[in-house]
Amino acid sequence: MTKRVLVTGGTGYIGSHTTVELLEAGYDVVIVDNLSNSERSVLGGIRKITGRTVPFHKVDCGNLARLRRVFARYGFDAVIHFAASKAVGESVEQPLLYYRNNLVSLMNILQLMREFRVPNLVFSSSCTVYGQAEKLPVSEQTPRREATSPYGNTKHICEDIIRDSVAAYPEVHSIALRYFNPIGAHPSAEIGELPRGVPNNLIPFVTQTAAGIRPMLSIFGDDYNTPDGSCIRDYINVRDLAKAHVVAVGRMVDGRMKAPFEVFNVGTGRGVSTLEVVRTFEQVNNLKLIYKIVGRRAGDIEAVWADPAFANKELGWKAETSLEDTLRSAWAWQRHLDAKNKKNQ
Repeated sequence: MTKRVLVTGGTGYIGSHTTVELLEAGYDVVIVDNLSNSERSVLGGIRKITGRTVPFHKVDCGNLARLRRVFARYGFDAVIHFAASKAVGESVEQPLLYYRNNLVSLMNILQLMREFRVPNLVFSSSCTVYGQAEKLPVSEQTPRREATSPYGNTKHICEDIIRDSVAAYPEVHSIALRYFNPIGAHPSAEIGELPRGVPNNLIPFVTQTAAGIRPMLSIFGDDYNTPDGSCIRDYINVRDLAKAHVVAVGRMVDGRMKAPFEVFNVGTGRGVSTLEVVRTFEQVNNLKLIYKIVGRRAGDIEAVWADPAFANKELGWKAETSLEDTLRSAWAWQRHLDAKNKKNQ
């Protein structure tokens, strides 16, 4: 019997790519999303890639009553919970928004999982739980440190909520995937990162600058203690990240978990600086970007990258796509968007 997965935030960047990978792995998928940071048109991209139409419900996961109706309508074998506010800078400016959205939505999901006997939760966590680690790269054994932003703190608290819930309710199991920095787009260029308004993430700002939509790219700080002075991150191809979710769901529904709550780092194991990303983007796409160095951004940490050895060994998953191919896919997606917008004018 085909397993069915609820994907919250499924029209978002990572959610849409994960939906595609789930469908291609043979799962049925239902999406809920409030479309606060995504577009309904993403469903068409998913359909073009997979040939399948996914049931979609415009629901805010903070609305328990409306979310309950979705759980009552379908029988789920697992939930992948992406729906959350996710911009570091914005969280510093609007902490209450982040605490309300990110914590209440998770608690509603856990409550309904118990109510409707859904046993498996894959949670979208983040490397921000490590803060500025004393030793790099970070492994799952690296101590979690005090968060440098409200966004990071919500991920920290959400992990604690899950850990306590799993301990209290033996019928619920969970895997938290601590993401590093997803970038790029599907090779078809039918889906990709689609931020509302001014992008908060590096790559959409890079591609929009290259396309002339933004006059200039701002690089936040060149005075960090790194080789070129800019921040270092572990940039992982979004499709590779999506595949990790499919593996995690399979591990849960097949009963292969070794503990009721497991945590995995999902990264490449390589740290890349902001300036290195810019130079590589220019090189592989034969472009020149206009950029300027500005002051540091509140909440940013200096450097973090993954030790993915545990996920590689235990999940049998590995990031495979090169930075070069990932940055080519990001530019192909931007050109696809530009062509689509031009056609609709």
